[in-house]
Amino acid sequence: MNRNVLLPAPCSLVMVLSLPNLVGAQTDTAKSAEPTPWTIDDILRAEQAGQFQISPDGKWVVWVRTTVDPEKGRVSNLYLSSLTERREIQLTRGSATHSSPRWSPDGKVISFLSTRPLPEPKEGTARSQLWLMNPFGGEPWALTAFERGIRDYEWRDSATVVFLAQEDAGHYERAHKKDDSRVVDDSLHEPPVRLFSLEVASKQVRRLSSNDDWMSDLAVSPDGRWGLTLHDRELSYAFDQRQHPATWLWNLQTGVATQLFADHMLIPSQVWWARDGSGFYVTSDTTRDPRWRTATVAQLSFYDVATQRAAAVPLGWPRGIGTGLTPTPDGAIVSLADGVHLRLARLTRTGGGSWTKTLLTGTHVPNILGFTVSRDGQTIVYQYSTASTPPQWYRGRLDGGGIADPTLLTDLNASFKKKTMPRTEIVRWRGARNEEVEGMLYYPIGYEVGKRYPLILSIHGGPAGADLDAWSQSWAYPNVLLNQKGTFLLKANYHGSSNYGLDWVESIGHGNYYDLEVPDFERGIEYVVGRGLVDVSRLATMGWSNGAIISIELTTRDRRLKAASTGAGDVEWISDWANVDFGMSFDNYYFGKAPYEDPQLYIRKSPYFRLNQVRTPTIIYFGTEDRNVPPSQGWSHYRALQQLGNTEVKFVLFPGEPHGLQQLAHQRRKVEEDLAWFDRHLFTPVRADSAARAALAAEAFDSTSPLGLALRRQRIARVGTRDGVALHGGGTVIPEIVRYQGLDLGRFEVTRAQWAAFDSSYRVEPGTENYPANNVTFQSAQAYLQWLSRVTGESYRLGTEQELKPLYEGAAASENTLDYWAGYTLNPSDTRWVAERTRLLPGEAPLLKEVGSFAGRGDAELVFDLGGNAAEWAVGANGQGILLGGSADRPADAKAGPQEAATGYRGLRVVRGAAPRAP
Repeated sequence: MNRNVLLPAPCSLVMVLSLPNLVGAQTDTAKSAEPTPWTIDDILRAEQAGQFQISPDGKWVVWVRTTVDPEKGRVSNLYLSSLTERREIQLTRGSATHSSPRWSPDGKVISFLSTRPLPEPKEGTARSQLWLMNPFGGEPWALTAFERGIRDYEWRDSATVVFLAQEDAGHYERAHKKDDSRVVDDSLHEPPVRLFSLEVASKQVRRLSSNDDWMSDLAVSPDGRWGLTLHDRELSYAFDQRQHPATWLWNLQTGVATQLFADHMLIPSQVWWARDGSGFYVTSDTTRDPRWRTATVAQLSFYDVATQRAAAVPLGWPRGIGTGLTPTPDGAIVSLADGVHLRLARLTRTGGGSWTKTLLTGTHVPNILGFTVSRDGQTIVYQYSTASTPPQWYRGRLDGGGIADPTLLTDLNASFKKKTMPRTEIVRWRGARNEEVEGMLYYPIGYEVGKRYPLILSIHGGPAGADLDAWSQSWAYPNVLLNQKGTFLLKANYHGSSNYGLDWVESIGHGNYYDLEVPDFERGIEYVVGRGLVDVSRLATMGWSNGAIISIELTTRDRRLKAASTGAGDVEWISDWANVDFGMSFDNYYFGKAPYEDPQLYIRKSPYFRLNQVRTPTIIYFGTEDRNVPPSQGWSHYRALQQLGNTEVKFVLFPGEPHGLQQLAHQRRKVEEDLAWFDRHLFTPVRADSAARAALAAEAFDSTSPLGLALRRQRIARVGTRDGVALHGGGTVIPEIVRYQGLDLGRFEVTRAQWAAFDSSYRVEPGTENYPANNVTFQSAQAYLQWLSRVTGESYRLGTEQELKPLYEGAAASENTLDYWAGYTLNPSDTRWVAERTRLLPGEAPLLKEVGSFAGRGDAELVFDLGGNAAEWAVGANGQGILLGGSADRPADAKAGPQEAATGYRGLRVVRGAAPRAP
């Protein structure tokens, strides 16, 4: 059992697939634009894609796209992509959850689970139900309205679905419905999970099993004759591993069931039916330990239905299975564990129980994670990713021993194209026992050769997890945000990690826990310092779950560590044993004994009794409902460091959260705390008392308040009473330039005083020097910019419609428009009457106001009047002039078509720098 952080990932490996940069798909414009910085939202709200299912005819694939809504949290919808052309169709919309799509065997409908509202909701029905839809038209319709949610399901034939569900509530459960008391491991009253069939046309449900245990997984043979079910037989199995799960083979035609693998020498973890239905592939965890299946390697076997025998598939690959397999007509494509990579191999059944294995070749093959194969074995759909390349999904052609013609299938996280990707490197060094340790080194963004940087250890959970050469950014490990701050990050697949075979994963068992992993990291630090990359005076560590456990131990041994971020990590093992869902199986395996058998062993292994050695400022995180590492461990860690008083410590609790944080607000808080902690103690260290005062001051001050805006306005450049900067230190005023949305942009519209420096005949009424220059034509605007470029020696221009339009569209409300003068939001009828009234005011453009009269926009430097005052000239797609932005003589009506400002309300804003090249 692993103490892995619960994060969305394609397999048990500890990583997160946020998503992607389209390699080779950027336009010249995108390449020429200056990269935008990574933000917390980029990490937390990244799009993800998964659950790909290819249609029976091999022409389409249905899949799930997951996005994050700031108010509603994770939202998942179904998409349909063509496998013969570039075409994508969104099948579902809204904020409900849609998952587990399946094609009916005839390919006419798609089934899926969803939390969307039922057309006639009834009290007591489960939130998630089974739905059907025609993928090429029409609304989905509900197939079920069950009291209990479906646990797993498959199509048996085009008219029948078989599924697993818990039995409806009995009298005892209904009588205690309002009683939130909980009896631990109450197997007598935990309703069994059974096998059912559902006729699609009539919606008639029939119970197929009468078992008293809890089915967890279901696999149906392609011909619909056989069903395979995996059963949990005790509620405390994770804790004591006493009563192993059972496997049953069901003849769905006769209803007869046969138990398989009753000797438990083979305990299935995943199963896949062969395409011809003759048997199934099964992975099981293998170990040398006679009692515990805790540190294991996945082994592949094939069960032949006719002979009723299972035999190991001779892979010749001691590192074991990676993420699983997909059957093909002649065998299967299997993922093999291979350190920081996963290798794909083609298995071919040659008859007589013989197999051939061919390692696949192809451009993306070393970095393919999830994948699926069409029924005819011709098409493969797969996810490609590296540590420096966010994931995308591709389709390719299976061509013997290779993948040919890779074609991009998804376009996720388009904004990532504007980001600087982290530089990463696969590294190896000698760790404990002088054995080679493999890991990933993430470089600081903007790295300069010869310069030494801080180093943060980024330690994965598990311990039987692995860091891959794959995109890995999450709330638990916001690596790129730290790289952006100028630090190296070192990830290590330390002793006890998966993907390196049985010797490696079992190496820290039976009392060796801590003894090998910690030296692996100590020598990893020596390795990167020895390469001249890292400043040894600026070291830190971070991790969640087992990553926090190792980080905590490191802080007791290495006072060079300037900061530590530890989430859900143990410090004291005696109390851990009984307070964790898998406490006995984990602790007995890794320590070799139970605490009541050798309490001194548990004391020696517990960092709690060495916390007096810690001098590393430490921030601690826990969810209050964590059952993998109890939050009491966080309290022990915090109170000890607090009372010892040798270093600064902070403890953040997340109410209602399990081992992995689920709520977006909590994830954001965790990342914000991490960044602030490393800022204070690693990047710009300050005295603890000064840091505390600065933190309190920051918490008391809102930078968006009127006071905050007033202080930011103090940075606006002025020459006397005129807005702008002095040309060459003289009396001529030119526009001030600030950085905004990737552009060097005029803070204000060009003012009348600035225009008069160019056009001596331009008349400026006293008191209007800081009003926007008006009556500006496209030609005169171009002439002004030529003059400005000449007198400054820099390149100035009008912005293009493509780069400026998003800026103006996002700033249309609450500025100097006709709505402001009317005092309310105008409709088309009222606009005409209000506009007529404005003509009663004196002057050609009486509605113009001094630049900067309304609130500015921007997180760093402020930019003003994007949404009103004078309309501004830009260069359209055809090279002609186009007016953009709001103006004082027009309403801010998002529904209205283009409405040109009157001549007196036309001005300009400058952009500094060369124009982007056309795509």
